[in-house]
Amino acid sequence: MSLHFNPRDITWLSFNERVLQEAMDENVPLHLRIRFLGIFSNNLDEFFRVRVAGLKRAMDFKEKVLAESFYQPPSKILQKINDTVITQQHDFDRTWKKIQSEMAEHNVYIKTSKNLSSKQKEFVRQYFDETVEANVIPILLHENTPMPYMRDKSLYLGVAMRKKDWNYHSNYAIIEIPSRFVGRFVLLPTEDPEEKNVMLLEDVITFNLPHIFSYFGYDEFAANAFKVTKDAEMDIDNDIKTNLAEKIEKGLKNRRKGKPTRFVFDKDMDKALLELLIRKLNLSKKDSIIPGGKIHNFKHFMDFPDVFEKYERPVERTSFTHQAFEHGERVTDVILKHDVLLTFPYHTYTPVIDLLREAAMDPDVKSIQITAYRLASNSKISNALIYAARNGKEVTVMLELQARFDEESNLMWKEMFEPEGITVLTGIPDKKVHAKLCVIKKRANNKTLQYGFVSTGNFNEKTARIYGDHLIMTSDRGIMADINKVFNVLRKPKEDYISVLKTCKNLVVCPQFMRDKIVHHIDKEIEEAKAGRKAEMIIKANSVSDRALITKLYEAAEAGVVIRMIVRGIYCAVNQKDFKEKIKAISIVDEYLEHARVMYFYNKGSEDIYISSADWMTRNLDYRIEAAAKITDKNLKKEIKDILDIQLSDNVKARILDKKLSNEYIRNDQKTCRSQIETYRYLKAKASKK
Repeated sequence: MSLHFNPRDITWLSFNERVLQEAMDENVPLHLRIRFLGIFSNNLDEFFRVRVAGLKRAMDFKEKVLAESFYQPPSKILQKINDTVITQQHDFDRTWKKIQSEMAEHNVYIKTSKNLSSKQKEFVRQYFDETVEANVIPILLHENTPMPYMRDKSLYLGVAMRKKDWNYHSNYAIIEIPSRFVGRFVLLPTEDPEEKNVMLLEDVITFNLPHIFSYFGYDEFAANAFKVTKDAEMDIDNDIKTNLAEKIEKGLKNRRKGKPTRFVFDKDMDKALLELLIRKLNLSKKDSIIPGGKIHNFKHFMDFPDVFEKYERPVERTSFTHQAFEHGERVTDVILKHDVLLTFPYHTYTPVIDLLREAAMDPDVKSIQITAYRLASNSKISNALIYAARNGKEVTVMLELQARFDEESNLMWKEMFEPEGITVLTGIPDKKVHAKLCVIKKRANNKTLQYGFVSTGNFNEKTARIYGDHLIMTSDRGIMADINKVFNVLRKPKEDYISVLKTCKNLVVCPQFMRDKIVHHIDKEIEEAKAGRKAEMIIKANSVSDRALITKLYEAAEAGVVIRMIVRGIYCAVNQKDFKEKIKAISIVDEYLEHARVMYFYNKGSEDIYISSADWMTRNLDYRIEAAAKITDKNLKKEIKDILDIQLSDNVKARILDKKLSNEYIRNDQKTCRSQIETYRYLKAKASKK
C-alpha cells in the first residue's frame, strides 16, 4: 500500500483557518470574533517566525533528503504556504470589514486621523504631547544608509513626506509604534454618551506627523503600517565553559539578527517607499511579501477594549469548584484519601494553588519538586514555592529555559528563585523537559507520605481559564515513585539516564518508552481486530505528525480497528482507500483552546486510559522528557471516556479532518451538541449530585 501524508505546515495553516472561521461565524459574540482575529494573527506571526524560517533554512540542504522530513520538498511547501496565506489574508480583511460594520450597529467606531471632531483633534494632540511623543523616535531613510535594526514583534509606520514645490519628490522615514509602553488603543471623548470611539496608536501618530516633522517644513504626509517577521531560531553555542542560562541569554541577543521571513504591508503604501523597504530588508520574490489592509499586528486585538454593551457571560462559561473540595476540607487531606481529576477550565484551578500553599505552611512537609514550562506572569504557583522555601522546605523547580518565546521570562524566574534558596534544574542537554509533574513529600507519625499531581497542561493559572486540560491529583505510591525517578534524572543527568527512566512502571515517559507503549497498545488492538473481536482506540491530541505512529494507525485501520481522533491542530494522516475501518478524525475549535492529550485503548474491555503531556510528534516522543499517567480509578476512567464521547458527538464546533483540508463543519440530524457547553453541564451535574 502506498502511504500518504499531509505536510505538517499545510495542516497547521488549515488549523489556523479554523480559528479564522470562528471570527467569521456571526453566531459568535462580537467581542470574541475580534479576539479570534487577534489569535489568528498571533498564530500566523509565530508560524512565520518558527516554521517558515525553518523551511527556508532547510532549502540549503538537498531537497531529496528533506522530502522525507517534510513530506514534500521545502520549496514546494513554501510556495503553497504563500498562496494559502494570501488567500487567508483576503478572508481576514473581508471579515474585519464586516465586523466593523457590525460594531457600528453597537455604536462602536474605529476612528482614524481623517475623521475626528474638533474636540477629538484637540484630545489627540494633547494625548500625543503628554503620553506618546517621548516614545516616538523617527528614523529617516536614505538609499545609501543601512536599514536600522527592526524589532520582530513591533509595528511600524512607513512615512512618505514632501513639500508641494518639490514636484512630487519625497523623503521617507519609519516610526516604531510604541504600543509596548503606551498601549495600542486610545478611547476618545464623544458628544453622544452611547457612542464609543476607539483610535489606534498608529493613527494618533499619523495625525501628529506635521508636529513630529515640523522642523523640516513638509506639507504633505502619507503614512502606512507594515511589520517584519523574523526567524526566531535561537542558536545555542557549544562552549562547555558557558552554562545553559548564559547560552540562552546570548541566544536571545543573537535572535535579534534573525533574517526576515515575512513582510506585511498596507497595500496603499507609497510605491517608492515600498520598493525602498524591500531593497533595504534584502527581500526577494521567494520571500513572503504580503499586501494587506491598513491594520497590522492584529494580535493586540485579543485585548480589544471592553466597549460593547454589557455581555452576559453564559453560566456554561464559568468555572466551579470540584465537588471533592466543596466541604472545606484541606486539599492535602482529600487527595491522601482518593484521586481527584480536575478538568479545566470547567473546574477552578484554585485547588492546585491551595495544595502548594498548604505544603508551604505544613510543618511536616519536607520537600516539593515541580516542573515549570510556562508560568503565569504573576504566578501564584511561584509565590507558593517561594514561601515554601522561606519556611524551610526543600524546593526544587525544573525550569525549562528553552521554552520557545518564554526563554526571557524563565530566566527571570531563575533569577528570582535561586536567591530564595530554591534549587533550579535546567534539564538534560538537547532534551526539553515538557512533562507536567509535581511531588510533595511529608513526614508524619514516623511515616513518609508522598502526593502531588500530573497534568496535560502547564502549571499556569492564567491559561487554565481558557485552556482545556486534565490534571490528576493523587497519592498513588507508584506514580510518586516514578516522578521521583524523573527528578533524580533531571538533578544529576548521566549518559545512561534512559535506563533509569526505563524502570518507571506507573508513568509512561519520553524519550522512547511512550512511543514503545503506544505501539504496544496499537498492536494489541490490531491482534483483536484480526481475531474478529472488538478493537477500538480514541486519541485526543493537539498535533499528530509522527510518521511512524501514523503508519501504525494505517496498519490498525487496515486491520479493522475502530479509530477515532480529536486533533486540534496539525494532522498529517490521510485515509487510504483500502482501509477496513476509516479513521474518523475531527477538530474542535471553540471559545476554549482544546489542549488535553488523552489516549484510550479498548484492550479487551479493560479500557486503558492515559492523560499525557506529549503530542504525537517526533519532537515530543524522541527529543523531550514527557510523561503520561495511566488512570486507574474506575469512576475517573468513566469520566474521561464520557468527556471524549461528548467531544466526538460535537456537531456545532467540530470540523472534519479530511484529505482536502476543507474544514467542513460536522452537521447531522443528531441532537445538537456543542461539546464545550455539554462538558460543562456534564461536570456540573456530577458536582450537584454530591
